[in-house]
Amino acid sequence: MTSRPRPPRPDAQIVLSVTDAAFAYGQSVALRRISFDVRAGEAVALIGPNGSGKSTLLKGVLGLIARVEGSVVVLGESPAPAGSVGYVPQADELDPNFPVTLEQVVMMGRYRAMGWMRLPRRRDKDAVHAALRAVGLAHRAKTRFGDLSGGQQQRGLLARALAAGPKLLLLDEPFNGLDQKNRDALIATLNRLKADGVAVLVSTHDLELARAVCDGVLLLNGGQVAFGPREEVLTLPNVQRAFSEVGIEMDEHTVVVPGHTGH
Repeated sequence: MTSRPRPPRPDAQIVLSVTDAAFAYGQSVALRRISFDVRAGEAVALIGPNGSGKSTLLKGVLGLIARVEGSVVVLGESPAPAGSVGYVPQADELDPNFPVTLEQVVMMGRYRAMGWMRLPRRRDKDAVHAALRAVGLAHRAKTRFGDLSGGQQQRGLLARALAAGPKLLLLDEPFNGLDQKNRDALIATLNRLKADGVAVLVSTHDLELARAVCDGVLLLNGGQVAFGPREEVLTLPNVQRAFSEVGIEMDEHTVVVPGHTGH
């Protein structure tokens, strides 16, 4: 059984503030009218149908796609301060057959701090080991990355994002393909990160994750359908509005959408 998330302090620092934002691929606006805040120690779930803009919003916060309206501010700055944001994409480009250890994969998260021509220093190694401990994989540090289970690889990629010590963590469908053991480990890790003051923005259609980790919910469908505290927003009428173009089934664990792949 997973514990309920502890809500952030009402006076906690606003880590991410998005105001009247719209994002576009070239000339095509993919997401518009987005306004929400995420505080230190708070997690917000992005929920919506396939193509609703969840991944687009994460990439927009990262500055990977064009913001054509509004503002995105991280820790009071725009663009975000270097090293302040960690990101775990839905599909990582790392080849599992590449002969690299888990420890080396996580060290990639330190490259920006290290510089391209420098060897890891003690503080880099300490950060990597701390990140591995945070995801419960310190004992697998020397294991070849491709020999880990899919769930362990996902947690390893989370450790890579954590190695830089981000204040804001962006996760795109982190539960896809995870067994229950790795799901529970991920939930525990995210709740520990929140307790340490990390702000989390997570794309998901898994209501167990939303209820076990997230304090707020942002419902999307090409724009903002609803945003607010989890228990107020995550209702069947609101979810039906967000998924208005497809039939849905909703229970306490999952929003079931025909053909849903979470983009």
